[in-house]
Amino acid sequence: MGSDISKEEEQSSLSLSDQEHERLDHLKELRARGIDPYEMKFRRTHRTSELHRLYDEIPIGEERDEAAVAGRIMAVRSHGKTVFATLLDGEGQIQLYFRKDKLGEELFSLLRYCDIGDMAGVKGKVFRTRSGELTISVEEFSLLSKALHPLPEKWHGLKDVETRYRQRYLDLITDERSRDTFLKRSRLIAAVRDLLNGKGFHEVETPCMNAIAGGAAARPFITHHNALETDLYLRIATELHLKRCIVGGLEKVYEIGRIFRNEGISTKHNPEFTMLEVYEAYSDYEGMMEMTEEIIAAICRKLETGDDILYQGTTLHLAPPYRRLTMDEALRTYGGITLDDLRDMKKAPEIAEKYAVPFHKKEELGHFIDKVFECVVEPHLVQPVFITDYPIEISPLAKKKKENPLLTYRFELFIHHLEVANAFSELNDPLDQRKRFEYQMELKASGDEEAHPLDEDFLCALEYGMPPTGGIGVGIDRLVMLFTDSPSIRDVILFPALRPKG
Repeated sequence: MGSDISKEEEQSSLSLSDQEHERLDHLKELRARGIDPYEMKFRRTHRTSELHRLYDEIPIGEERDEAAVAGRIMAVRSHGKTVFATLLDGEGQIQLYFRKDKLGEELFSLLRYCDIGDMAGVKGKVFRTRSGELTISVEEFSLLSKALHPLPEKWHGLKDVETRYRQRYLDLITDERSRDTFLKRSRLIAAVRDLLNGKGFHEVETPCMNAIAGGAAARPFITHHNALETDLYLRIATELHLKRCIVGGLEKVYEIGRIFRNEGISTKHNPEFTMLEVYEAYSDYEGMMEMTEEIIAAICRKLETGDDILYQGTTLHLAPPYRRLTMDEALRTYGGITLDDLRDMKKAPEIAEKYAVPFHKKEELGHFIDKVFECVVEPHLVQPVFITDYPIEISPLAKKKKENPLLTYRFELFIHHLEVANAFSELNDPLDQRKRFEYQMELKASGDEEAHPLDEDFLCALEYGMPPTGGIGVGIDRLVMLFTDSPSIRDVILFPALRPKG
């Protein structure tokens, strides 16, 4: 490295392949000197964020305690007999200061073989430079892992979206916002667990592979178990197993787990996603509304956002209570139509044509209602709102409303056009449930691939008696989208589904 030049500037004139060859040459030189640049371990005493907290008030020029830190070298600037570098760890970054007279000729000379992206460990006194930068005056230095590829885009973040998703490790290295998103995701999930555990709920685990894919209207992935010589389905929901727990006397249960649905990919959908499902005996969908509001309030506290968050340029007001609107009221308000209109075989075709929603026969009524609601109402749902009283045709696992058996005790929570939660007063009448399943089987026979299968073991469980129960499913990924201002679900899933390269 020449005097007064950064490593970035030095390498910018080289082609990608030339840089890679140079890095390989540096690796060979290090090994020729008897140095293994892939160390077993490094004993660090501090994270960079901890040093910034501890020495926030340190005066300029004053040296403090010794610290050992490790991380990735993100910048190197040489000034002859001194070198400045920036080290990034999992919590932040700090400046490093290397002096030839302190390190000695041999150790200082190794810096010429240090490249941007290398992992390094250093030990030295903490001080603040005249420019106000918290810095470690390095006394000991070792390479921990040699990077053989240069970091992309001059280390200011990946511009290509496909590369961000396909090589998430590079995205995390180069984009502080991306790292922050996934750290917030972890804290958000912790907030949910803390709330539920504090309310006496028990976290349980249910199978990811099932003989029957139930609990939701979705197309499953199919796999094969060789030893059992049978096809199995990746779960599309955890609902039916969690209800079995309720039957067994575990009165307050929840699961945060991966769900698999063999459907399209969009900014709202990934075939593999994370769902929270909560079930509480002796509660109902009113209790689940309160639970939903508590969950979001707990997240606001954990992430210290306050009651208002900014999402895609819109301020969302998350302080409960949330507005409530029946599905029929929503259709009337935003489309001037009613559920009765959608069920009317004379009016329905006209509505289908107006909104370009397929509808040819009565067996398609459930999908038709769902799609019309999506077209007519969802674009208007920005601030948090509970849409309640869903039709029985699209709610095979929810209790009928006593005053109108064509509707159910069900709600969905919408925030900024996203369906965030879905909840029921759970159907616990085994005879009614059997009839609903039989109707779903008729739909499946007519070509509906997402119709719910008939699950005899679940019906058997209900026949032993399930207490009145409230249940809710919450899309964790969509909550993370809202709280990190991410426009796509793929921004909040570390390794989203992508078409194979080539």
